[in-house]
Amino acid sequence: MTDGGRQTSRRHHTVPRFYLRGFADGDTLLTVPLPGERRYKQSVNSAAVETDFYALPGHDDGDDVLERALAEVEAPTAAIIAQIASGVWPLPSADRQTLAFFIALQSTRTQTQRRTVDSLEAQLARLQIGVGGRELFKQQLQRADPQVTNDTVDRMWAEAIRPEGPPLQVSSIEFADQMLSSATQILPCILGRPWTLVRFDRRSLVTSDHPVSLVTPADASPWEGVGYATAAGIIMPLTRKLGLVMGDPMVFAEHISVDRVAAGELDMTLPLGSTQMERFFNERTVGFASKWLFLHPKDERFLPEGLPEPNPTRMEMGSQAWEFNGEPWGRASAGGRDDSVPARSIIRTHVRLEMP
Repeated sequence: MTDGGRQTSRRHHTVPRFYLRGFADGDTLLTVPLPGERRYKQSVNSAAVETDFYALPGHDDGDDVLERALAEVEAPTAAIIAQIASGVWPLPSADRQTLAFFIALQSTRTQTQRRTVDSLEAQLARLQIGVGGRELFKQQLQRADPQVTNDTVDRMWAEAIRPEGPPLQVSSIEFADQMLSSATQILPCILGRPWTLVRFDRRSLVTSDHPVSLVTPADASPWEGVGYATAAGIIMPLTRKLGLVMGDPMVFAEHISVDRVAAGELDMTLPLGSTQMERFFNERTVGFASKWLFLHPKDERFLPEGLPEPNPTRMEMGSQAWEFNGEPWGRASAGGRDDSVPARSIIRTHVRLEMP
């Protein structure tokens, strides 16, 4: 496919190739689809790829304008990580900001994130439709198509109130806007933390299709989500031998300004990562993976035992327990109750990736 004589990229990596090479043997990765029952080798060129994932059809600068913009972020980041591997630490302030933005963007550019956004849209639509009742839903359909039949209304109503909601998908431009705006919101939560670089010798790290993970605070309630502002820590393996911990900023909040933290004055290094630290990284990386793990073919022994089932989205929504019988909310029976509580009061949404 070409655009004005220029070849248009269609194979989009949701995890960059340069980053995956940090876990590969040359260009070869061991890929482990969750829950880990099979394992196979593949090239970094084939891992974490989806056709036209970032495409913006009809854009004045070409359908692949977003893919090219992402590449402009990746190139300097690749050089920075190579410098870290060669011994540079702490980073100069400009490089620290570049790496922080890459981490923020990597949190929001994944397939997991897009599925989460789609799922959230569907869940909110389910609530709006279910709370309004079948008759209002029918009236809305009739405004769009006066000839709509009762059979069609029944079919679409049943589809809309499924636990997962109607089959909705945000547009490419909506996802691009959400991806970039969320990364901008996340960025201060990454920059404003003290960074610790952990170097490993005998132990190794794995990565995944969502390589940025969050550490839940010890005092968090089970129903609470964890976000970039509330996490006790943010974790990212940079290569199989380098791990980055973005720690709890509240430890120093009363003594050191956030500007000094963001400038990297508190950044430090652990020159010899322990077995305990390796497990700390790998368990959290695996826990935040969506569908795939990626690792060096010789590092299989560092995978935690009992790999989890695939987790397509990072969202929990309490509304899934509520049933709608077609009546407006005030008369709908939900869990055996009959009340008129507004819909918003029963929504418990934990979108743990994009929002601080």
